[in-house]
Amino acid sequence: MTACDGAPDAPRPAGGDSNPAGVASGPATPAALQPPVAGQAAAPDLLHYMRPGTLQLAALPPLSLYVHLPWCIRKCPYCDFNSHEHQDKAELLEAAYLDALRADLEASLPLIWGRRVISVFIGGGTPSLFSPAGIDRLIGDIRARVPLEPGAEITLEANPGTFERERFKAFRAAGVTRLSIGVQSFDDAALQRIGRVHDAAQARAAVAEAAAAFDTFNIDLMYALPGQTMAQLQADLDTALSFAPPHLSVYHLTIEPNTRFALQPPVLPDADLASDMLDLITERTASAGLQRYEVSAFARAGHRCAHNLNYWQFGDYLGIGAGAHGKLSFAHRVLRQVRWREPAAYLQHAGGNQAVSNQHEVARRDLPFEFMLNTLRLREGFTLDLYRERTGLPLSTIEPALQQAAARGLIERDGNTVRPSVRGFDFLSDLQALFLPA
Repeated sequence: MTACDGAPDAPRPAGGDSNPAGVASGPATPAALQPPVAGQAAAPDLLHYMRPGTLQLAALPPLSLYVHLPWCIRKCPYCDFNSHEHQDKAELLEAAYLDALRADLEASLPLIWGRRVISVFIGGGTPSLFSPAGIDRLIGDIRARVPLEPGAEITLEANPGTFERERFKAFRAAGVTRLSIGVQSFDDAALQRIGRVHDAAQARAAVAEAAAAFDTFNIDLMYALPGQTMAQLQADLDTALSFAPPHLSVYHLTIEPNTRFALQPPVLPDADLASDMLDLITERTASAGLQRYEVSAFARAGHRCAHNLNYWQFGDYLGIGAGAHGKLSFAHRVLRQVRWREPAAYLQHAGGNQAVSNQHEVARRDLPFEFMLNTLRLREGFTLDLYRERTGLPLSTIEPALQQAAARGLIERDGNTVRPSVRGFDFLSDLQALFLPA
């Protein structure tokens, strides 16, 4: 899997640990809205979106903003994200890309007019390759065009391989409120086996600097790495927890298609050892005061990731940048969008109001599965009221599947609340599959 605190640059089905953001497009559905025609401005057709439909959303969900910065120093062999290696920092085309992001955001404003943004997530790629001045400009462009909630969470992903002392403080001064550090391991040999560009000393220095510069931050770790033993995982957890992180994301390494590891698979721990590793992770994090509130997310009180929570609660998000995905709700429909994936194509199209490469309305029959794909990742589950509010559908559309899940011991129902049982959390893919359209 690709370890990332939260980045909807592509649809990845939840249920294993392959989708940190919990974002998915669900099963393929007929495109109710067609891709923009080449050479024509893709101005939002608000009348089209506002026309009557079969859904009845009583209120619009909270809205987040995701910004994708696609470049990285070197693509990791397990990575299936939309990331692209660069050879020289000058080749990042930072100013041109920031211009494209601004144009993309401005073209999208009619779709979100009057809505406040609760969180911003700057993901990649390696966003910390951009200069602090560039991040300052990006956040300034966002603030000038969309209303942010007071105290809105603004997260930036950072790679220890791009760490320079004082750089994190400069990101904080630019307006970033939360840093997510892609450590993955504190073991030099393990880092080399998974193709990371940093070493253990850089990882420790980056986390120490983040702890000094930010009130809240996240450490990304991975487990079930090639050749990893329980003792080595224990050492990684010891090091991570020694920094008293407010938030920890721990992902199971899985082999994704179209990656270098898919072509040359490494030897990974077997299923039994990986299960024992997860047990160790949950025990150690709990004893350190971190609550497991989502499949791969552990947090201290008051430090849950607001941006990812919005994904997992089937909230809305506008995605801008190369390959970014978005979900936007209207009174009678839910719209999904995808931006041009290749940075060169995105740069070419964004300036002409054509950043969106394709878009479609989520079919009524697919909404129950898409909702469950996200909300069942949460330990606390969801309320039936939330289902009605976020999908615009009656409870009759999920009641048979809920009854089947309860009969198999995969969920617990407490009045208005539905949550995965311990068994359901362990067999999450099986639970979610019950809500697939017939």
